[in-house]
Amino acid sequence: MGPLLRKRALVYGDVDLNLIDGSAIWAQGMVQTLARAGCEVTLVLKAPVRTGRLVDPLRALPNVTVRSPHADGRLPAQIPMPVRWAATVLAEVDAEDPFDLIVVRGRRLAGKLAAGPLAGRLWTYLTDVPQQAGDFDGDAFGELRRIADASRLLLCQTEELRCFLESAVPATAGKSVLFPPVVVLPEGLEPRAAGAPEGRALKLVYTGKFAPRWNTYEMTRLPRLLSVDAEVHMVGDKVHDDPGDPGYAPRMQAALETAPGVVWHGGHPRAEAMRLTAACDIGLSWRHPELDASLELSTKLLECGLLGVPVVLNRTPMHERLFGVDYPLFVATEDDVVTALDKIGLNPDLYELAAERCRAAAEDYTLEAAARRVKGYLAEVFPEPDPAVLAAAGGRKLRVGVAGHDLKFFTRLLDYLRSRPDMEVRVDHWAALKAHDPERGQELLDWADVIICEWCGPNALWYAERKRPGQRLVVRLHRFELYADWPRKLDIDSVDQVICVSPHYADLTLAKTGWPKEKVTVIPNWVDDRQLDRPKLAGAEHHLGFIGIAPSRKRLDLALDVVEELRRDDPRFTLFVKSKLPWEYWWIWQKPEERAHYEKVFHRIRRSPLLSGGVVFDDYGRDVAAWLRRIGFVLSTSDDESFHLAPAEGMASGAVPALLNWPGADTIYDTRWIHTGTSAMAASIADTVRLDRWEADRTLAREQVRRDYGLAEVCRQWTDLLAVRAPVAAPGI
Repeated sequence: MGPLLRKRALVYGDVDLNLIDGSAIWAQGMVQTLARAGCEVTLVLKAPVRTGRLVDPLRALPNVTVRSPHADGRLPAQIPMPVRWAATVLAEVDAEDPFDLIVVRGRRLAGKLAAGPLAGRLWTYLTDVPQQAGDFDGDAFGELRRIADASRLLLCQTEELRCFLESAVPATAGKSVLFPPVVVLPEGLEPRAAGAPEGRALKLVYTGKFAPRWNTYEMTRLPRLLSVDAEVHMVGDKVHDDPGDPGYAPRMQAALETAPGVVWHGGHPRAEAMRLTAACDIGLSWRHPELDASLELSTKLLECGLLGVPVVLNRTPMHERLFGVDYPLFVATEDDVVTALDKIGLNPDLYELAAERCRAAAEDYTLEAAARRVKGYLAEVFPEPDPAVLAAAGGRKLRVGVAGHDLKFFTRLLDYLRSRPDMEVRVDHWAALKAHDPERGQELLDWADVIICEWCGPNALWYAERKRPGQRLVVRLHRFELYADWPRKLDIDSVDQVICVSPHYADLTLAKTGWPKEKVTVIPNWVDDRQLDRPKLAGAEHHLGFIGIAPSRKRLDLALDVVEELRRDDPRFTLFVKSKLPWEYWWIWQKPEERAHYEKVFHRIRRSPLLSGGVVFDDYGRDVAAWLRRIGFVLSTSDDESFHLAPAEGMASGAVPALLNWPGADTIYDTRWIHTGTSAMAASIADTVRLDRWEADRTLAREQVRRDYGLAEVCRQWTDLLAVRAPVAAPGI
């Protein structure tokens, strides 16, 4: 095959690139990142060009085209494009030569595009969203759900924003990925030389807009308040008009022009603003406490870090994770700022500690780091064609049909198959287990090269009776069907391959059905390891996780045994349960033995002194990746499982799995994670924490699950299966 063509990316932000602010810097960084990642990039401008400070460097990049709808005569007036015009213009530009991906910033714009021809190719960067659950209303939720459904990826600036979105809008889960700010040093600019300033005034610097909640007016007072000699250098020309304080703008302007010790440089291109920053000693990013709950990260912090300039900033969980809890320039009030600057101005060692923390924090936000991240997303969204797949279909795309009543366990695999350039996928979605439109099924039979039946139920029987000669039929069998009559009724001669998710259940399938050994193979459940791999929250090593408590054979009671034993010695251990409650499943709650089990369990939780405050129930939902950030150990205490995805998901998140030895557990998980009973499990967890083994164990667990059950590996196995015509032998059975 010839060389792969570059992916074509269209970029538009609802931002004015004549003004230097965070949104304009985002547009510049996004274009640079996509170009460095190997894309051909077209940037469409919102506003007519009045200054080339940000646009000209992009025009000079190879494989980048900058288009101005105003210069092209597409717009009747020389004003920034309203959202409704932008949606039309982007669709017109795309229609000329369709793009592979469309990167957009702006919630209102994305909402418009979600209903148009660009839906499905959107990579939507979300910032202007409610940042507290109480701020969500029905309109915001509905709009964000539509945007999520229409987006291939949702780009989130921070982990905090990603987790909040997944909790608030379930449709965003699985699509949300990180795209942090991108910091690029201008050509020829070197970071500030190491070492504290000596023999001169301390130079403080602020770059950006001047606004009340950014404390920029308060910054102009600092030279008068400090006991050390200092001056404040301020870069920018955008003074905010505050409707609540009409006097703010003239007051701020006057301070910039006349306040003692203030040097106002006015507006400058980004490169010059960074040069001015590098010539100073300490950056100022101290803001009003109202902004402490922000889910966004200031690009200015990272620019200062890359330049070796330490920053004064508010203490927040996000900032503590970046700079460390003992960072010496965390502040809350003006008095804190004065105290911190006086102290650091007199202590060279403290100054160098702060500078080094900022340098280290900025390393993950360089253009090279951003390009590596985006290359990974491009590889996931646009997998390379496989010659074997094309050969299996005689040189054209392989036609793959998927049939089933419930595709929740097949969702990411279906997304993957649809994304492949060498496959075409159609779905026959049954209304219920036995409810089917035969005309739709016949259309699939007439079209497909291979049909995948998700569940070995009535769908598998229907297709096995009707498949064409030479047409391949693959059936994925779960625990549920193995104990029903459908496998016994299935014409196995018409089936090319039966897929089981574990060797143990493959063995059980062969024993119960008598099917030929070569017809049964193992492809494990997938684990979305990239989505799950997120930083742990403080205290996670004392938090146990339990996902799904129904039916009773999940044995929540045994998990309670574990947490009781642990809390006898250390009350910090807590069990977090993420699950629907048993009475939410009518087919479970109608059984007397199930009700009796849970009544006993919940009575025990209420009455046990050791469990008091030690068991937390969290809502069932798709935000598992966000929830797992607080979990250090994931328990599996079931009587039996076909695979049990929960411990594997925990491993991918960086938690340590802890399993009881249910049948087949040792064919899926390393025996080091499997325990003979609840006492042994509790002892192992306690020792792991007490002996400081948690970090090493969780690193090993994450490596294991990525190697064996990572999404890319399982997708590769499915691709290999679909690329051959002959049956595939079952490994190790």
